[in-house]
Amino acid sequence: MVGPLALAFEYPQEVRIMSTRVVFVLSAFFALSSGLLFAQEAETRKPNIVFILADDLGYRELGCFGQEKIRTPRLDRLAAEGMRLTQHYSGNAVCAPSRCVLLTGKHPGHAFIRNNKSHKPTGQYPIPDDEVTLAELLRKQGYATGGFGKWGLGTTGNSGDPLKQGFDRFFGYHCQSHAHSYYPGYLNDDDKRLKLNNHPPISGHANMPKEADVTDPRTYDRFKGTDYAPDRINEQALAFIRANRDRPFFLYYPTIIPHVALHVPDADLKPYLDLGWRDPPFTKRKGGGYTPHFTPRAAYAAMITRMDTYVGKILDLIDELGLADNTIVVFTSDNGTTHLKREVDYTFFKSVGELRGLKGQLYEGGVRVPAIVRWPGHVPADTTSDRVTGFEDWLPTLLALIGDAKATPADTDGIDFTPTLLGQKQKARPLLYREFAGYGGQQSIRVDDWKAIRTGLRKGKTKLALYNLFDDPGEKHDLAAEHPDVVNRLDTLMRQEHAPSKVFPLPSIDK
Repeated sequence: MVGPLALAFEYPQEVRIMSTRVVFVLSAFFALSSGLLFAQEAETRKPNIVFILADDLGYRELGCFGQEKIRTPRLDRLAAEGMRLTQHYSGNAVCAPSRCVLLTGKHPGHAFIRNNKSHKPTGQYPIPDDEVTLAELLRKQGYATGGFGKWGLGTTGNSGDPLKQGFDRFFGYHCQSHAHSYYPGYLNDDDKRLKLNNHPPISGHANMPKEADVTDPRTYDRFKGTDYAPDRINEQALAFIRANRDRPFFLYYPTIIPHVALHVPDADLKPYLDLGWRDPPFTKRKGGGYTPHFTPRAAYAAMITRMDTYVGKILDLIDELGLADNTIVVFTSDNGTTHLKREVDYTFFKSVGELRGLKGQLYEGGVRVPAIVRWPGHVPADTTSDRVTGFEDWLPTLLALIGDAKATPADTDGIDFTPTLLGQKQKARPLLYREFAGYGGQQSIRVDDWKAIRTGLRKGKTKLALYNLFDDPGEKHDLAAEHPDVVNRLDTLMRQEHAPSKVFPLPSIDK
């Protein structure tokens, strides 16, 4: 026999006492050594990254960014624990091209996807194999990578499949059109489909029957499902964190909230109904828009609050597992508030505040978005930065924060803004370029406080306007005629930053 129990039977009392003391000392030594090794491992382990991307959330739709009607306590707390970026720009004015900028680090003049575009037989136009994504780069650095929510850059069977673009795990929607329903028939579960308990599925573009009484709230029950997809997505995101708690992980969480259709469980709706807002129903018997709702204002607010709750669950789990101090949390939005006013009353909510423009436009309200970063002990708490930053910057910045700046591809347009996040001074960004092949074709460029925007690029009837954002954040006063020298300089820069695309052409400037 070996070990302390054996000693009790085989040796005299004096020897047993001495041996027991030796065993105790050795046990304490090994316990202390293990603790030191664990502490050393925690110090040297690369930080986790949690990147949460809202869908169509406006610049002023969080309490910490000035919202007064919609409750977002967890995101407000996140902002108090980290840094708010007050001049942060999404990758583009709509979903897919914005996400492409985020994941590849290329601005819209160089990124492959430059507009929403369908791809047969299903899904969005895929990014090609040779595009290098943030997920691929992080996986090479030893990260577990998981995506949960809306992808929008390809699907199973083509090059844009998230499992072919650096993700070990994906759960949610491949196609953004599929994501218009919060009560779909299935969700993509890696390379399979998980059926949901919605019989039948609730369309994101349903019409109200002609014979229906639109004044009766019960009429709208036909647009309510059983199995709320965002719940499933949040559950899987939490499971991913638990499964990878002992190694560095990258959690990409592109939630579908608050993109319409207006689908939200009744329990979440009630607190806003109790406020007594006078809310005209969205009836939609035919034509554009999404699914009817009896109280659209309350529904929209409730959806954002529910998103806030999901964020809170992620933060609570990170705390529970003791990972908070070693986890970089980023929250932002893929573009500004939707322009569908009958469904989302952006005037009532003051969704973009003093800014001009909405989703689909390169005016500030379409692309300037809320952004929050928390990393305890590194990013100073309860701070703000007004440095101009954009989605292309996240790839080099996150790689620098984890100590792998050299892994940044040479063709990246992004600028590492690590010094800003760490509370240090940093040079102003030289320029921020945006172009969008949709909504008539648009270009914009910002240099210091000057911003030029050109519209009408698809039909050739172009117009270039100039604004000074310091004096005129609402882009109300076109100064092009007063500053032709600035117009010429910014026009030259816009032409230099644009690389023609066969898939997403801008005929007026491609020539």
